[in-house]
Amino acid sequence: MIPTTTAATPLAAIALRRNSFGRLIFIGADGVESENVIPVRAFPIGAPDHGISIVSSDGHELAWIERLEQVSAEVRGLIEEELASREFMPEILRIVGVSTYATPSDWTVETSRGITTFTLKGEEDIRRLPQSALLIADSHSIQFLVRDQKALDKHSRKILDRFL
Repeated sequence: MIPTTTAATPLAAIALRRNSFGRLIFIGADGVESENVIPVRAFPIGAPDHGISIVSSDGHELAWIERLEQVSAEVRGLIEEELASREFMPEILRIVGVSTYATPSDWTVETSRGITTFTLKGEEDIRRLPQSALLIADSHSIQFLVRDQKALDKHSRKILDRFL
């Protein structure tokens, strides 16, 4: 069983603020401040709001948050803001087309952040995830998420089938 916090930091005592440079500062229950802390999701795709660790700049866990809803709205806002600035994973909504069915190939896709084109180096850059999700890495290592390949339109599924 995963603990809800580290031994020294109960959830109610979790406090975060930003310094003058915009970096996060964690204030422990004992009042000790740790600068440049980073929130890290344990399961960024499968359970993004569950299992978040607050980690010091040297990699030590300062606090464990089982569910994001357990912390105050202010702390939750800072964590979500920090995660959004660090995580960039557009979700593919539709595959418009591919340049060729051999790799490398250029893919034009409609994502949650607009239409874009990327290069798929090889079929091994498409990873299957639980519940028919896929993670596709482009030639620059940018990760694109297909949350549910069965929910894509017929044309998109047909293209995907050629690469899977």
